[in-house]
Amino acid sequence: MTTSADTGSAPVFPGAVGLSGLDVYPWPAADGEHGGSPHMHLTCSEGYVVIGGRGRLESLGHNGHAVTELRPGDVVWFTPGTVHRAINDGDLRVVVMQNSGLPEAGDAVMTFPPEFLTSERYPQAASVLGAGGRPSPERARARRDLAVRGFNELVRRRESGDRQAFADFCSAAADLVAPRLAGWSDTVINGARAAAEESLRQIDALERGDLSHLARSTVSRIARPADRSFGMCGLLHAYDGVRRSGDGVSRAMGPQPSPPEGGSGSVAAGDHSP
Repeated sequence: MTTSADTGSAPVFPGAVGLSGLDVYPWPAADGEHGGSPHMHLTCSEGYVVIGGRGRLESLGHNGHAVTELRPGDVVWFTPGTVHRAINDGDLRVVVMQNSGLPEAGDAVMTFPPEFLTSERYPQAASVLGAGGRPSPERARARRDLAVRGFNELVRRRESGDRQAFADFCSAAADLVAPRLAGWSDTVINGARAAAEESLRQIDALERGDLSHLARSTVSRIARPADRSFGMCGLLHAYDGVRRSGDGVSRAMGPQPSPPEGGSGSVAAGDHSP
């Protein structure tokens, strides 16, 4: 068995899921909570695996307002249309799983007050770039505060029996992302759908007695990325960009058998015990 650095993109993560490590912001907000920017995905489900600390997931959807505890070992996931906010009650760290590529392509709209939910004002309000065009913690915190302000108003309106404010936010969010929808289709086609179709091809091959894909097995590893970026809910260690570039990916693999001449490329049957 050998291990080597790879210079090309590594195989997709299982199911073409996207993976990031998230250290939830410890910054206090005006409402006394500590954490990230409330936002909503329109096509992307998201899941958290809590690996350390403690906190809560505050959410708002068509069923109303809810708070879900986050403790080490917990798995929490939510579907599109769920406005969510990670609250840090003490060193909260999670692994985030998403439909690979969609959030990076803009499938996330923060709950800014309505006057900022326009194509003219939203990009500047959402930017984390400060002086000199460099990412700034001050800008990340300012956009968080703006999103919390809008979120708390949505919650207040919903709890008073007003459903229209949330419906209006969803409509504004859909208008904001409309220009990106064609690109999102390509992301899903080349990611999750391609991974599912590959599994179906492998099932079909096994039904025909063709085991050739088993001779192309690999093991890939990415160490925790040193670089962090300002995400919506916290500081991100993004693994998918590393996987795509191949820089920082190591692979372990044994000798790869050659298909028999004139055969289907099947691996010979034998003792397959570990």
